[in-house]
Amino acid sequence: MGGRAGRASRGAGATGAVLERLILDTTVLIAAERGGTSVDERIGDDDDVTIAAITAAELLVGELLATGRRRRANRRAFIGDLLATVPVEPYDLVVARAHAELLAHTSRTGTPRGAHDLLIAATARAHRRTVVTADLAGFDGLPDVSVRHAAINE
Repeated sequence: MGGRAGRASRGAGATGAVLERLILDTTVLIAAERGGTSVDERIGDDDDVTIAAITAAELLVGELLATGRRRRANRRAFIGDLLATVPVEPYDLVVARAHAELLAHTSRTGTPRGAHDLLIAATARAHRRTVVTADLAGFDGLPDVSVRHAAINE
């Protein structure tokens, strides 16, 4: 992961390209870790990338539950590099309001979603970011939540 991920949003870049504001779902990060690829290979050079606080928690749990010393060490290194490079969006009152709206929407429409997916979606919605995920079903159709599918080769 290069130092460029997570730079503050600047609008259009020097070349006129539009900076995309992305939030990475856990599925994309786990696939990168398992495949030995960097997150940089999955996003553009000029994109503004973050993760949600719940994503950091999911990754940290994965480290704690990893079996085998080598696997745990590799996972710890991957997560350490990621957290040193990619900013984490907190769960604050702005995200809580977006979360409440998404919970109400899923309740009214009878389309339940995973609790962690809704937290990621709420974070994306609150900060006007596009969710990058391999799990479209977790995010598709949520109001005011933009989603980009990431093809994962496992």
